[in-house]
Amino acid sequence: MSIAGGYYRAVERAREAGCDCVQVFTKNNNQWRAKLISDDESERFRKSLRELKISHPISHSSYLINIASPDKQLWRKSVDALLVELQRAGQLSIPYVVLHPGAYVDSSEAAGIRQVVKALNEVNKQRDKKCDARCLLETTAGQGSCLGWRFEQLAEMLEGLKNPDDAGICLDTCHLFAAGYPLATEQEYRKTMRSLNRTVGIGQVKAVHLNDSKRELGSRVDRHEHIGRGCMGLEPFRRLLCDRRFRKVPMYLETPKGTEKNRDLDVVNLKTLRGLIAK
Repeated sequence: MSIAGGYYRAVERAREAGCDCVQVFTKNNNQWRAKLISDDESERFRKSLRELKISHPISHSSYLINIASPDKQLWRKSVDALLVELQRAGQLSIPYVVLHPGAYVDSSEAAGIRQVVKALNEVNKQRDKKCDARCLLETTAGQGSCLGWRFEQLAEMLEGLKNPDDAGICLDTCHLFAAGYPLATEQEYRKTMRSLNRTVGIGQVKAVHLNDSKRELGSRVDRHEHIGRGCMGLEPFRRLLCDRRFRKVPMYLETPKGTEKNRDLDVVNLKTLRGLIAK
């Protein structure tokens, strides 16, 4: 949800749409710099969460961050920016910061994964011990040299952490599908989830992004679509929402914003999803 007008406004917008949880950017996602968060802003955000009964707030890090980069300056700048993201989340009592693992560019997959592990260990070493916020590595579609599109890559990143509790995983349905993981039939869903559990471990999944895909299975192209209107259809969402293993895992819409017939499309997508649970 947009934080325009104040962080608390994101909570109000979530409640207006009928959400139970909320994801925000704590700063402009396409800029390195950000103004400081005041005590008043953080308190008002927390108060809005309590009063409006919105739980499980999470934040998404800047798209500029690339902790898999072979470029020393960009890697250092990304590590410093991620530290700031965690600090800002901590100020707002947000427990998790969703992070794209990054792209290895002109190096190699193995080198990129080593850079990610090195960055996460350094971030967790430098992080203010009073800050409880942790990183969630997001599954990606696998465009170009982006890492995180295979479960094995994410598992290797987590295994390299000095403290296993310092990071978790955020599943993104569009990204899973674009990366080549089918979810529609019972057999496909079980196979994908067995693969996830064998590598990363289902217990490492702390959040889920819900969105359909404009592109076909295995396209490795990241293009979000409204629920049931893309190449995925409704069945993957029905299976995921009714999977008892994810019962306590918060799920967040990441579908395109807008209106349709004077209706907020977030409301439309939520209704579709909740209808799948009811059935």
